[in-house]
Amino acid sequence: MTRLRLDQDIQPLSEFRAGAAAFIRQINETRRPLLITQHGKGVAVVLDVAEYEAMREKIELLEEIRTAETQLAAGLGVSNDEARAQLLSQLRK
Repeated sequence: MTRLRLDQDIQPLSEFRAGAAAFIRQINETRRPLLITQHGKGVAVVLDVAEYEAMREKIELLEEIRTAETQLAAGLGVSNDEARAQLLSQLRK
């Protein structure tokens, strides 16, 4: 995801409402998120769908890595040779 440009990518809710189509077009063209503020505080982030999906995939991968590290630390891992043998036996069935 491209970093926020503070001069363009932070908008009050009232301005977002008034120019929603233009802001959506900006998000799609730049692939940068738009931070919506209300009463001077951030309340929402609007993302391009492809950027959102890419972000979710990265989060899921990180969660899987964390799970694997926890399993390895608990001694639940298998050697590469054992994993290969298990996969090959499953493929032969």
